[in-house]
Amino acid sequence: MIAEQAAAVAELAAKVERLERLVSRNSGNSSFPPSMDAQPGRQRPKPKPRRRAGGGRGPGKQPGAPGSFLAWSPRPDQRVAVFPRGACGCGAALAEGGDLGVAASHQQVEIPLVTARVIQHDRHAVQCRCGRVRLAPAPAGAGAPGTVSYGPNLQAWCVYLMAAHAIPVHRCAELVASLTGAKPSPGFIHGLLARAAAAIRPATTLIRCLVIAAPAVCCDETPVRAGPGPAWRKRWLLTAATPLLTCYTLAPDRSVASFAQFVLPDVAGVVVHDRYLGYDHPRAGIGAHQLCCAHLLRDLEDAAQTYPDATWPAHITAALQGLIHAASHARERGLPAVPACSATPFITAYRDAITTGLADLAARPGATRRHHRHHRQRLLEDLRDREQDVLRFVTDTRIPPTTNQAERDLRPAKTQEKISGRLRSAATTSHRYTIRGYTSTATKHGTDVLTALRDALTGNPWMPPIPDTL
Repeated sequence: MIAEQAAAVAELAAKVERLERLVSRNSGNSSFPPSMDAQPGRQRPKPKPRRRAGGGRGPGKQPGAPGSFLAWSPRPDQRVAVFPRGACGCGAALAEGGDLGVAASHQQVEIPLVTARVIQHDRHAVQCRCGRVRLAPAPAGAGAPGTVSYGPNLQAWCVYLMAAHAIPVHRCAELVASLTGAKPSPGFIHGLLARAAAAIRPATTLIRCLVIAAPAVCCDETPVRAGPGPAWRKRWLLTAATPLLTCYTLAPDRSVASFAQFVLPDVAGVVVHDRYLGYDHPRAGIGAHQLCCAHLLRDLEDAAQTYPDATWPAHITAALQGLIHAASHARERGLPAVPACSATPFITAYRDAITTGLADLAARPGATRRHHRHHRQRLLEDLRDREQDVLRFVTDTRIPPTTNQAERDLRPAKTQEKISGRLRSAATTSHRYTIRGYTSTATKHGTDVLTALRDALTGNPWMPPIPDTL
């Protein structure tokens, strides 16, 4: 009976530990988004310590930061002469008075009221002296002769609203009707996604090639509610991103097969990712890894909250943050790697803290296991055994220490999910994120998104420049 009770107590203790861990998850110690911190019963993340004593960074513009304002234009696009109207106190009409010149001026940045216009393109035929007849080409985006179609500007508007701002199809139709007076049907607007995705195929192919050839690529994934099926069924949106490129793929799941069909097997550079096992599988084909230090720091924060009397989480955190800071300074100075004089003290502290942590866990009852390793034991062993993958950014400043770029490029997917919920068609969802990758890449290069979409719909898609050195 005592043995059975001891086994039951151990089982219940393990279950309580798992439940407490689930409740304690938040954006400060796990990969949970900040939006989940407000869920009932969930532990709030600890406030971040202030950067300096006596105060911290306040909201809004900081002291000494340059302000922004509407500058006076020396060459306005339009001048409007405004004269006094009505009658003077003496009864004379002010319109008959003498003009004394401009006494005060005001400038307003205004947009014209947009009204859809019907433009008829009359294509003339010309007969040459040789007898041949030449017909003028049809305008870009026009349908068959004798038919009416919507122009590329309006089409680009619709695609931009749906793909870049997650506006649902029917709301997009209402918005276009309110702003322009045109009344395209929801079916026509929905069909523009497939048309735009086909139009930008050459650009997306080049984006994928440039991602594959990049020296470092940030990868991440997130579940999205898309496609037919029950409400719980999800698909996974995979992204590979650099500061100038964004590539998306919609996968049916987060299996190794999906990772193997992504860009990962073809990437020539370093892949920056979290510690999800799919990235480490041989079928993923990743040659060089960089583990995301932001995820590691959150895991260390979790360990610090679990073992408040332990010092090793804080020491490893300080070492990693010091190396990240040193790498940022080296990158700003144009250095290929962090100087040894700056990196060695932090790396030594990093290794010593890991040794201390493993010894501390070994002294705690049930903290270390041979099979089904404890998550904090796995963290320390990964930090020790995969030191090269953790600190690769120290030896090559082209490698970012975190997957923040990929997470920023995935954030619009969660915004779309909050706005319109489930997307019923997997194919259309794939078209949406194909377009999103194209517009995100254009934005990173400083190109106007509407212009890039309009050019694509007229048969001349914007193409990302190929760098001289990869």
